[in-house]
Amino acid sequence: MSDAVKIGNVEVGEFPFLLAPMEDVSDPPFRALCKQHGADVMYTEFISSEGLIRDAAKSVQKLDIFEYERPIGIQIFGYDIDNMREAASIAAEANPDILDINYGCPVKKVSCKGAGAGILRDIPKMVSMTAEIVKAVDKPVTVKTRLGWDENTKYIVDVAERLQDVGIKAISIHGRTRKQMYKGEADWSLIADVKNNPRMNIPVFGNGDIDTPEKAVEYRNRYGVDGIMIGRASIGYPWVFNEMKHYMKTGEHLPKPTIAERVAVARKHFEMSLDWKGERLAINETRRHYTSYFKGLPNFKEYRTRLVTEDDAENVFAILREIEEGYVGEPVI
Repeated sequence: MSDAVKIGNVEVGEFPFLLAPMEDVSDPPFRALCKQHGADVMYTEFISSEGLIRDAAKSVQKLDIFEYERPIGIQIFGYDIDNMREAASIAAEANPDILDINYGCPVKKVSCKGAGAGILRDIPKMVSMTAEIVKAVDKPVTVKTRLGWDENTKYIVDVAERLQDVGIKAISIHGRTRKQMYKGEADWSLIADVKNNPRMNIPVFGNGDIDTPEKAVEYRNRYGVDGIMIGRASIGYPWVFNEMKHYMKTGEHLPKPTIAERVAVARKHFEMSLDWKGERLAINETRRHYTSYFKGLPNFKEYRTRLVTEDDAENVFAILREIEEGYVGEPVI
């Protein structure tokens, strides 16, 4: 594929769609479904550098990656340069295709310690940390970040160039500042400025607010990015990747998944979660997907309430069967 986008030496498709790293969402069960439904590149949930160094069970488990997921990136976060360098080496031993650094997480407990988007208040440290990680591993290193800390510090054009100069092989940019969190509209104009900077020669991926095939095409054409990273629009709806890719190629919409298909994917997701993380975590962490799996179904409130409060796995399967039987003949939503 001559026009394939490359992250270092890793080919990722002509216009790749990437699954964003999301805490308690982009775990192996969900990634498997996204891969099956068209995601080109995926990242693990973000992994604490301190957790990896201490060999904390939850952090180490997040290093689980599988051959069918490739190309896949492991994402790490932290505020201490030495710890991040060591964590990068540990993550590289799990043999991902890509190693990603989280400089974008806006959550207070992460960013207020100077990790995630918190490092946007100290650009020289961000550049130094990145340089050390690039030197520490023999994998392509990528960065996920935001426009800046707040409205007055949107230095992303300069920051991206400096990160490229120390060796990153791609950058994904969320079109908001840390202060915005997920509020307001994502501003892609600065993402386009990064892409159009004549000094930039690495792929630039845009992220933020892409939730329809039409918007994916519009933003690709308007802002000229090399690919799109999808986050919230994929939760409980892994079909989003193929729907966007199909529309981009043909200008036509794929048929929406039927009730039976939605139930089958929700069931598969839950089964894989049970296998990977055990009953209690599987039940708790799959709950956030159900609203989206069955979005638009009439009179669904009672089922939803039961799904998000049920604590027994067998009963969750029983409710999913009830949903499938109860909506036979309903139009596709």
